[in-house]
Amino acid sequence: MAVICPSILATDEEQYRRQMEKVAGFAHRIQIDLTDGKFAASKTVKPEGAWWPVGIKADFHLMYEDPRLAVKVISEHRPNMIIVHAEAKGDFETFSNYCAHYGIKVGIALLPKTNPARIEPALPKIDHVLIFSGNLGHYGGYANQNLLHKVSYLKSKKPQLEIGWDGGVNEQNISHLASGGIDVFVVGAVIHEADNPARVFHRLQRIADETGTT
Repeated sequence: MAVICPSILATDEEQYRRQMEKVAGFAHRIQIDLTDGKFAASKTVKPEGAWWPVGIKADFHLMYEDPRLAVKVISEHRPNMIIVHAEAKGDFETFSNYCAHYGIKVGIALLPKTNPARIEPALPKIDHVLIFSGNLGHYGGYANQNLLHKVSYLKSKKPQLEIGWDGGVNEQNISHLASGGIDVFVVGAVIHEADNPARVFHRLQRIADETGTT
């Protein structure tokens, strides 16, 4: 079943709380986006201040130049998954072993220009690849569907790999993204700026599920 995954991207604790409360009533899984002000120019709340409601799976997407310290802090929260960028500094083997020690899934994000072949040697230890088509540290990205070629490449190397998409997901393109092999749809502005966020969430879920059954 397709996963609609609302994202949390907040510059301060009050905005973080409002966004979390907005999606808590209907989301089963969320993505908490954190930035360092370097890899992404904007800066969000710090890892120490991250939280989420009981009963919701939380994935952390670290838009960090060097995510090592943040990974250690976040691992104490026991999230579902930590996603770091293939373009970031640090040793992947150390990161994946650290996550395995705490029972946390391993995710890798790819910027638009990054060739998926770059991470092929590490695929046996990767649970999730996030195809990034957004604006680092900002809502309202553009869904560049030409990036779907990365999905077919990755699935050919590891069929059971979970693939996420971050950037510009909406009711007009989610069917095509689902047909292209996307499993997890990270949604930001479309939900947070809606008059009725729950209604938008359920419409996206229905469209994605219907695509998967055709």
